[in-house]
Amino acid sequence: MNPLLILKCKKNLLLMLLLVSSSAFSMQVDSLTITLEDAIATALKNNYEIEIAKNNVEANTLLNNYGVAGGLPLVTAAATNTEQITQINQKLNDGTEINRNAAAGNNTQASLNASILLYNGKRVVSTKKRLAELQNQSAELLNSQIQNTIALVMTSYYDVVRQLSYLNTVRTSIQASEKRLEILKVRKEAGMANNADLFQAQIDLNTLNQTLLDQQMVAQVAKTELLRILTLDPKVAVTIKDTILVDNNMKLETVLDRIVVNADVKAADHQIRINELIVRETAAARYPTVRFNTAYNYSRNQNAAGFTLLNRAVGPNAGISLAVPIYNGSALKRQQQVAEINTESAKFQRSTIVRDYNAGAVKMFQTYLSSLQQLETQKLNYNLSKQLLDLTLQRFELIQATIIDVREAQRSFEDAGYRMINLNYAAKAAEIELKRLSNTLQ
Repeated sequence: MNPLLILKCKKNLLLMLLLVSSSAFSMQVDSLTITLEDAIATALKNNYEIEIAKNNVEANTLLNNYGVAGGLPLVTAAATNTEQITQINQKLNDGTEINRNAAAGNNTQASLNASILLYNGKRVVSTKKRLAELQNQSAELLNSQIQNTIALVMTSYYDVVRQLSYLNTVRTSIQASEKRLEILKVRKEAGMANNADLFQAQIDLNTLNQTLLDQQMVAQVAKTELLRILTLDPKVAVTIKDTILVDNNMKLETVLDRIVVNADVKAADHQIRINELIVRETAAARYPTVRFNTAYNYSRNQNAAGFTLLNRAVGPNAGISLAVPIYNGSALKRQQQVAEINTESAKFQRSTIVRDYNAGAVKMFQTYLSSLQQLETQKLNYNLSKQLLDLTLQRFELIQATIIDVREAQRSFEDAGYRMINLNYAAKAAEIELKRLSNTLQ
């Protein structure tokens, strides 16, 4: 898809979302609720790197013209007017002598010139094709920047979701600690619990509250980083309510097949063609250049004294000029050889990009597949650990479990929650990277 069309669609989506949610924004000026679609649209609208890439596309579009390539006629106009005062001393063959001091004179020249290139070894054709390749390459680089920006926004957005999910796990564990402390207080009043258990329960609760504060700070840092990527005020309070849903249908073969349409690879393809066209341009400079020239001239020369008092000429002319390069110290030959070397280097660079992207896709797919496989087991462990914690609290309330049993159940629940959230995020991050490599992020 044309990257400029992608930008236009994203900007329209952002405008629609802003209009729909304008009442909410007016009620909460200091708080901003962001969805993934909002974040992507905002980033595409505000990202400085994308604006630079767009400017490069516009500049190369303007340069992609036959006039810039040298294929259109050149028309110039020139005019001069010279006033002069001279001392004249002339002796003619008929015996006449002319002696004048401070003789005034005027010389006026004007011309309208036009020329058009007829032949120069197809250098204009090669240059025009190179300008078109530069335009297409800049469009691919813009598409690459868009894909990279979307991937960065999605990864940062889901990192915030991950940190907020950690908070929910800690809050659930805090509720369990509060329940345990409440049970111990009731037992203490009944004389069935000692201070040691009560103090330990309070310490555990305080530790979890401190963990909650630490996690809130981490989540806030993640939100600030997201705001930086979106080029928004980092002091704005952000609200994100979302879950991480992973696409389970990614296929490695599909990703590897689409590496060749990755924007970076296509930009490298354009660079190869650009260098090949530079070789042709350089080679064409060794051929003769034929131009058709025409002009309309006006000349007027007037003198107060002298052999010619007035000379005036007006009229058109036309002709063909031929320039043949004969020898210039082998500069053109060497420039052509360098251009051929640069073409080979561009091919190697393209092969390097494909090699690295293929290897990156394989490694990322291994992470994706492993995370998904572990995630299913970890979801089961998380549910079991939650049930175990609830059951242990019930048994503790019935004096059928010890405080150590409750602490172990809480620790199992927290560990299972952290592992499940991390695996979910790892799978999502791998999915995002695979889609970026296959140029399928929308």
